[in-house]
Amino acid sequence: MLAYVGIFIGLIVLYFLSCIRVLFEYQRGVVFRLGRVLSGPKGPGLIMVFWPVDRMVKVSLRIVAEDVPPQDVITKDNVSVNVNAVVYFRVVNPMESILEVENYHYATKQLAQTTLRVVLGQAVLDELLSEREKLNQKLQEILDQQTDPWGVKVTTVEIKLVDLPDHMKRVMAKQAESERERRAKVIHAEGEQQAAAKLREAAEMIEQHPMAMQMRFLQTLTHIGAESNSTIVFPVPLDLVEPFLNRQKQKPQKGG
Repeated sequence: MLAYVGIFIGLIVLYFLSCIRVLFEYQRGVVFRLGRVLSGPKGPGLIMVFWPVDRMVKVSLRIVAEDVPPQDVITKDNVSVNVNAVVYFRVVNPMESILEVENYHYATKQLAQTTLRVVLGQAVLDELLSEREKLNQKLQEILDQQTDPWGVKVTTVEIKLVDLPDHMKRVMAKQAESERERRAKVIHAEGEQQAAAKLREAAEMIEQHPMAMQMRFLQTLTHIGAESNSTIVFPVPLDLVEPFLNRQKQKPQKGG
């Protein structure tokens, strides 16, 4: 008789030991008892799940990075592109993530695919290429609003790659080359304008100081003469000899 009692007690101890569950800090447990959910999520730490009466569903609270498969998108300006993205989300309400949706992970992924096609289909190609941050923010807000009833928080959406058709790549390459040529011409024109302004300032200065022109002329001859095998024909400016001619004219005539 005592042996049966000992066996019975041992079975009870084993049963209670088998009911012990350990949840990590990033985990919560939703416990159902006879099909009805118990109030509030359980964990972390040790909890008791009295099977077969109770059943526990574990939920991770960590951020999940989910790749959105490449989607064929036709932009607002009728350009077909292939776009893929990545979505970062986490569970903030374990109860709703189990009770409101069958598989929150799969549902969030499918919702991200359809939202990606809809949002990018409303943008033109230039926006898709140059304003990704704006589109990422718009995608995140829409997804977060739609997944809120599931207890899921979408933290970030990032467009990873925009794959253009080959003919569009060639067109954009020509456009970029034309833009570079335009910028080069504008820079050259601005340089010519600045040079012309400086030359005008120099001309005005020389006009006020005529001897500055002579000094510049002599300086130029010095640079030319520094080169080997140079023959310089030096015209004497009339301004240099005019004072001597005037003095000669002013001298009194002899024997007059």
